[in-house]
Amino acid sequence: MILLEARIELIRRSLPALLGGTVITIQLTVLILLFGVFFGLIFAFGQVYGIKPIRWFVNVYEKIFRSIPELVLLLLVFYGPPSLGIRISPFNAAVLGLGLRATAYMSQIFRGTFKSVGSDQITAAYSLGMGKYKTFLFVILPQAFRVFIPPFANEYAIILKDTSLAYALGVAELLRQGQYIIAVAYDPLTIFLAIAAIYFVLTFGVTRLLKVLENKLKIPGIGVEIG
Repeated sequence: MILLEARIELIRRSLPALLGGTVITIQLTVLILLFGVFFGLIFAFGQVYGIKPIRWFVNVYEKIFRSIPELVLLLLVFYGPPSLGIRISPFNAAVLGLGLRATAYMSQIFRGTFKSVGSDQITAAYSLGMGKYKTFLFVILPQAFRVFIPPFANEYAIILKDTSLAYALGVAELLRQGQYIIAVAYDPLTIFLAIAAIYFVLTFGVTRLLKVLENKLKIPGIGVEIG
């Protein structure tokens, strides 16, 4: 009982530091997602509608950045620019490194959602005199967004957990703050359980909200081609 009370008290005293690390973790996650979505959308458009050299470039990019382990990518981004005289902070290196990786996966996700829109709708849009870009903007993109939500939720969960790798660069995110506390309190199990609980809340809470959004936007039988 005394041990349990001591652990609860440790969590209570550690909560401000852990929540401070959680804020950094959330900031990393949001920025990496924005990076991945923005460039992933551009790359997917180029892969589906671009000329051959653009399609080749995107294909090579995806293969490279999906093949390199995230930690190695972070270290390359962090230590590479200084050798060229460019200084980059650990936080920015984490966003850039994981953002490059997220772009490769988001590009694949977007490409799959674009191709999920029924070809009959695209044909109908062309028959109404809509060009390639108008068809993409007003027909494909709105419907692709609904299909995009489930894989995006999965990618969100992956990116959230990958932000813990920023610990290796010295970023004071959730895991790093936990290590600081462990160095003083000498109770790693309690602190790691608290960290795991915070990651669970962030992952489960947001993915559930995205599931609710998916259900609200879902229109059965519209915009998705099966088979």
